[in-house]
Amino acid sequence: MKVVNNFSWMIGGPQGTGIESSANLFAQACASAGLWVFGKREYHSNIKGKHSYFQVRVFDKPINSHVDDVHLLATFEDSTARLHAHEVVKGGALIYDPTKIMLDDLNLKSGVITLPIDFNTVLRHVAEVTGEDYGKLAIMKNVIAVAASMALLRMDISEMEETLNRLFTGKKARLIPTNMAAVKKAYEAVEALPQEIHNQFLYHLTPNKKMAKRLLINGASATAMGKLKAGCRYQTYYPISPATDESNFLESHPESGIAVVQCEDEIAAIDMALGAATTGVRASTATSGPGFALMQEGMGWGGMNEVPIVVFNYQRGGPSTGLPTRHEQGDLMFSAFGGHGEYPKLVMAPADIDDHFHVAFESFNYADKFQTPVMILNDKLLTHSLQTIPPFQESGLVIDRGRLATPEELEAAITEGKGFPRFRPDAKTVMSPRPYPGQEGSPYWMTGDEHDDYGHITENPEIRIKMHEKRLSKYKLMLEQIPQDKQFTLKGEKDADVTLVCWGSTSGLLLDAVEPLKEKGIKVNILNYRLLHPLPIATEKILKSAKKLILVESNWGTQLGHLIRMTTGVFIPNQVVKYTGRPMSLNEIVDAVEKLMKKEVKPEVDPLTGMTIEKVVLTYGL
Repeated sequence: MKVVNNFSWMIGGPQGTGIESSANLFAQACASAGLWVFGKREYHSNIKGKHSYFQVRVFDKPINSHVDDVHLLATFEDSTARLHAHEVVKGGALIYDPTKIMLDDLNLKSGVITLPIDFNTVLRHVAEVTGEDYGKLAIMKNVIAVAASMALLRMDISEMEETLNRLFTGKKARLIPTNMAAVKKAYEAVEALPQEIHNQFLYHLTPNKKMAKRLLINGASATAMGKLKAGCRYQTYYPISPATDESNFLESHPESGIAVVQCEDEIAAIDMALGAATTGVRASTATSGPGFALMQEGMGWGGMNEVPIVVFNYQRGGPSTGLPTRHEQGDLMFSAFGGHGEYPKLVMAPADIDDHFHVAFESFNYADKFQTPVMILNDKLLTHSLQTIPPFQESGLVIDRGRLATPEELEAAITEGKGFPRFRPDAKTVMSPRPYPGQEGSPYWMTGDEHDDYGHITENPEIRIKMHEKRLSKYKLMLEQIPQDKQFTLKGEKDADVTLVCWGSTSGLLLDAVEPLKEKGIKVNILNYRLLHPLPIATEKILKSAKKLILVESNWGTQLGHLIRMTTGVFIPNQVVKYTGRPMSLNEIVDAVEKLMKKEVKPEVDPLTGMTIEKVVLTYGL
């Protein structure tokens, strides 16, 4: 039976051989054909040589996750075949180079179709028809793998040509004839295979050209675009995986007017961003876990001086340098409680790639509105995953600079002659008027110590109480003034058998699991936390009224679960976690929820709480 527009494709090879470019080509060709795409990128923490791979799932409706099954594996070298051959399903196919790969060495399932293509023979043909140097064409093996895959999937060659024309513009347009020569030869090689092979391979892709326009984008680029929309004009960073891609995107768009500064280290990065924010510029810095740890003193200084700064932490596996290019949600507790002493901080996490844009935009408004550091917890999965999404909904996005000093307040400061009372609470709110340096009447003091209304250092206990309580009372304002649908969402079945509780990238995965679980007789809804600190107290009613709760997190210690218990008193004993450095798949989460619902999980004692829990630890994936 033919399977149309429900397909999982994988390509792999040594880093530095164009794996990511070939996956982008395949994904763009599918997206331009009107199909929905989710692409998961996995790469090793070295620059060149070790194994990396890219898995692209294609579907006929929006998707937010990958699956474990591989329907077509394409490779020109042996490591990918040896590592991933067992993932190809019965009825799936392997495109391979018989001069490099011996089928007897592979752990292939019975019923997998094997398609030998001599990649070097194809390259020699390309060299002959184009006049290009054969020795310089090795990088095009990836294009051959993509084209052969498209031919087997019965996608018209015009889809490949259209995509290449879109990718290669300007000076790069000269590469199109050479690439198309490789594409045509790869199509010919597949079409020359026995008809029996074509009949056996059941997976087809059929274009849907009536589909509305959409974006094919990853989380790093979506975040960068949200920053630009918010008016961010100063970005600092020190190169670190997986955060660097966002700054690279901003650097590639100087026409946007943003200044991007690569600093000597993360301490300089946070301090330079704080300096820019103090002058009134919307400023941010982007980093990952180890760099985020180095920024703690700077963020505390920003909290003491009520500086509206936004810090984006692209989480990766830890501790320390940990798993530099792998996925984890391990920095939540540190983000909420890290740093010296107490100061108000707002911690948020986007739920999907579209949300990366909106959370990035909102974060600058919240930083200005509450005059405090805002921390955004992205994670590696969505940072580097490619996904087709509708265009960003930008209507209604309004920049809010918060409580700025009025001309009357500046004039009063001039008259008073003591400087500007930068830290004096407004009569109606705890927010203080914020002047921009250079405005007449605006001078005030900023130090790292406790201070009075004008910023003068003091150790007076009464002033300490006044200032400390003034700053920390912002938590109450955050929960009152941030719209509730920006704090959390509840999606899925109204009369659910179980509520799945999550944050960050697991949200989209769980939404994809609603239908498969329903088919198994399990009705679910998903409580996703966007605002993580302060945690929305309003979710207590949802948690306590649920028939059953299952906590889903990509960390060992269920960090969100601890925050929920601290805030609402609700303990969630049913848990699904993964901490291998690889993200959860749709297959894994469906199986795990089913096991917990059927009570097939052996109870154990949680060493952190002493409570009895039923915990499913996911381990699948390279």
